[in-house]
Amino acid sequence: MQDMRAVFYERCGPAAEVLRLGATPSPAPGPNEALVRVHVSGVNPHDVKKRAGWLTQELPAPRVIPHSDGAGVIVEAGPGVARERIGERVWIMHASDQRPGAGAAADLVVVHCDHAVRLPEGVGFDVGACLGVPFLTAHDAVLRDGPVTGQTVLVQGGAGAVAGYAIQLCVWNGARVIATVSSPQKAAHARALGADMTIDYTREDVVAAVMEQTRGRGVDRIVEVDFGANLVADHAVIRPCGVVASYSSSRVREPTLPYYAFARKGVTLHFVQGMLLTHERAGAGIRDATALLERGRLVHPIARTFPLAETAAAHELQEGGVAIGKILVANDL
Repeated sequence: MQDMRAVFYERCGPAAEVLRLGATPSPAPGPNEALVRVHVSGVNPHDVKKRAGWLTQELPAPRVIPHSDGAGVIVEAGPGVARERIGERVWIMHASDQRPGAGAAADLVVVHCDHAVRLPEGVGFDVGACLGVPFLTAHDAVLRDGPVTGQTVLVQGGAGAVAGYAIQLCVWNGARVIATVSSPQKAAHARALGADMTIDYTREDVVAAVMEQTRGRGVDRIVEVDFGANLVADHAVIRPCGVVASYSSSRVREPTLPYYAFARKGVTLHFVQGMLLTHERAGAGIRDATALLERGRLVHPIARTFPLAETAAAHELQEGGVAIGKILVANDL
């Protein structure tokens, strides 16, 4: 098979220094795998952290293609995959898991057939590339313990991609949502997605505002984007027997847990990893994503779409923390 275009890096470092567009061998699908022609890929925080060497400088392969999420068309089916799926429009996840160094910032990528999910009619590739890690992370954070109907949920960092889906899932499930934000623009964004109220943590006392809004009762569940930085606020506002579901801890990588502050309330702590869900949990998220997409019940804010050749600029925008909405990379621009 001939070479394909891909963006890749061969060492960790700043995006503009290590990412480059070039030719690399095209992959071929094995058993239970689908070969997908990628139209759009999505940039996630973990993609830029891996490239930067945030946790480790070691690479899984000599050449690494970034991005785990994307959308495109199945062009070849490996053994065990129905040939009828060839030509199917799909959104993909775990593109970086199937082969060492693989990713969706390329013309072609191989994924397990379960990780290539049919896109409903009329849903674009740009929407499909928004899903993957953000939606499944949000779904697990909000619904792992069952419905949140009638509950009050605090979504920390309410303008992020995961938080945006978390807000929408809470609203769909009948929960009241309080979201924290860092600017008026992000407050407007969170409210547009369905948050009942927002708190600007750069200017307001989060604990005092939450307790006032809940009449001193606190919240039933917290969807947490920065566990270490928000520990004090979280244990102050969570109700007895509540749940904190955290999917990141960027500002404080190794937080010291105030054990009894949480234990005295009987709080459940979940550490959510959207790249590592059980088959059952991932399946539940996929089913709900499909149902909501078919009904037009999800909003997918997109901050900006870059051409494949400008993937480094897309990474830099993601790292800047100012973009509101998903950052995408389109192969066809």
